[in-house]
Amino acid sequence: MENSTNQYLLLTPGPLTTTQSVREAMLKDWCTWDDDYNKDIVEVIRTKLVDLATEYNGYTSVLMQGSGSASVEATIGTVIPADGKLLVINNGAYGKRITQIAEYLNIEHHVIELSEVEQPDLEHIANLLDADSDITHVAMVHCETTTGMLNPIEAVCDLVKSRNKIMILDAMSSFGGIPMDIGELGVDFMISSANKCIQGVPGFGFVIAKTSELKQCQGRARSLSLDLYDQWDCMEKNNGKWRFTSPTHTVRAFYQAMLELEQEGGVKARYQRYLSNQRLLVKGMESLGFRCLLPQSLHSPIITSFYSPTAPNYDFKEFYTQLKSHGFVIYPGKVSNADCFRIGNIGDVHNDDIHRLLDAIAQTMFWQKATQ
Repeated sequence: MENSTNQYLLLTPGPLTTTQSVREAMLKDWCTWDDDYNKDIVEVIRTKLVDLATEYNGYTSVLMQGSGSASVEATIGTVIPADGKLLVINNGAYGKRITQIAEYLNIEHHVIELSEVEQPDLEHIANLLDADSDITHVAMVHCETTTGMLNPIEAVCDLVKSRNKIMILDAMSSFGGIPMDIGELGVDFMISSANKCIQGVPGFGFVIAKTSELKQCQGRARSLSLDLYDQWDCMEKNNGKWRFTSPTHTVRAFYQAMLELEQEGGVKARYQRYLSNQRLLVKGMESLGFRCLLPQSLHSPIITSFYSPTAPNYDFKEFYTQLKSHGFVIYPGKVSNADCFRIGNIGDVHNDDIHRLLDAIAQTMFWQKATQ
């Protein structure tokens, strides 16, 4: 199944390749005050998001303008009280970003600093929570797209909830693509974005929260435009109306993307497609002589990091450019102590696309041909 209406496939962790029907949904203008938009589109999205996230009662959702990081900042800046303290589990660029947000907002915090290829140590987390009673909130990234690693959310959530702390989960690159029930996990605030596994386009993020916890956040926000509580309160009272200008075209595209997720068979079916893509990719890349950065046990079905070839004439920019000429866009590496690159397989990407990619990579291995 080839996405032939695009000039190339985006093999990245988002923005990602969308279907033509999602893109076509943006061809109509919408009024931000009209019930056709707020009640019939925004409110339906909010309900569907909660249904995707959990079978438990007591959850709600709120949409926020901006990038996924804006929704992370809205959450961190709204839910932690002035006398609160945040524990950040950081093993990649996006854990680091949560730390930066806490620093910018002058939120007291402690960071568990790990390498990008290191999983959290559960005993260490437990000891920290037991030793520091000032910690009120814990934040972690589920899928660290720095490497493609999946962090152990079940075990970490169990620890956090057993100590009666508030759990904040950045599920930016996993929600909609990996089955999970945040009610069963005990997650209090989960954050994701329109342009990830639900396969919409960039423009807004969203937070799915325990209603009882969100209701306690009135007046805590450290920003006007990123006040998560006020945005939620406005949507609750006005049939989905946003406080400030809504990204209407992006929202309508997301609505279409949610319908297509249902048509595909839901999150479980999408997970199986992504997983099949990733396994096919790894098998094919290894047959071409590439090595994965992480062991298979730590892989996610979202994005995979590969060591760069060691040939002296290898150049990522040249590799990238040649692959782009074949219709594929990949990602540079983001690991501090390893020379690598990344290939994502989420979005409107299928097994046939991975086969075509592998053929293109085989044709593009200029560094190998130069030594023959």
